[in-house]
Amino acid sequence: MQTVAATGRLSSNNPNLQNIPIRTERGRQVRKAFVPRNDDYTLLAADYSQIELRIIAALSEENTMIEAFKNGEDIHASTASKVFNVPIEEVTREQRSNAKTVNFGIIYGVSAFGLSNQTDLSRSEAKELIDTYYKTYPKLRNYISEQVDFARENGYVQTVLGRRRYLKDINGSNAVVRGAAERNAVNAPIQGSAADIIKIAMINIHKKLTEGGYTSKMLLQVHDELVFDIYKPELEELKGIIKSEMENAYKLAVPLDVELGMGENWLVAH
Repeated sequence: MQTVAATGRLSSNNPNLQNIPIRTERGRQVRKAFVPRNDDYTLLAADYSQIELRIIAALSEENTMIEAFKNGEDIHASTASKVFNVPIEEVTREQRSNAKTVNFGIIYGVSAFGLSNQTDLSRSEAKELIDTYYKTYPKLRNYISEQVDFARENGYVQTVLGRRRYLKDINGSNAVVRGAAERNAVNAPIQGSAADIIKIAMINIHKKLTEGGYTSKMLLQVHDELVFDIYKPELEELKGIIKSEMENAYKLAVPLDVELGMGENWLVAH
């Protein structure tokens, strides 16, 4: 089994939004190069839907966000509805897009400057949006502060399974370096917990494939996605097994959701 890092994704040059995935033509071509072993097989891509947002909602115990996930709402439209104070059915595409940028940016410690660079908002509009966001989700803001305080006191943060990320610069005198450590104090437990969860799913799926004597194979893990080379007669049965094992790998206060795609290559499947 192979682990592929960041295929088809780029890191932003903006330090406030580093590692946010960006689709590229080169990434699409790489995905297109992955094909089943022969015509009796198809590729299946199983992708966690918004797992990092679900984790931060659960860890922060932010009830408003948790309920949105439990109700199956479009979390970006739901956020836009709340921060722009409009009914969810009246949320515009631009409002949803801005809310989406904030939702993901919060994990990376987005600033008003960073948000304005990623949207059509002015610096003052971006600041107002972030302030409104935190008022809308006060427990999330408290969680972020508590994570930074914990890191300052203990020198590390940890994932849901207790894996630690040590942050030697969290109390450093250099403001730029210290700021990066503070952002890591927030996003490391989130990204690390997502990694924990998918690794548990991989172990459990591997056991199922082995015990069941299936011909299909698990090929790749890329961020929050697993890719399988599926023997077509096993497809329907394994779709259910894979989805169930991934969604039940770890219990959070919000449900995990997995989207499945099939195709003649990884690009089509994804």
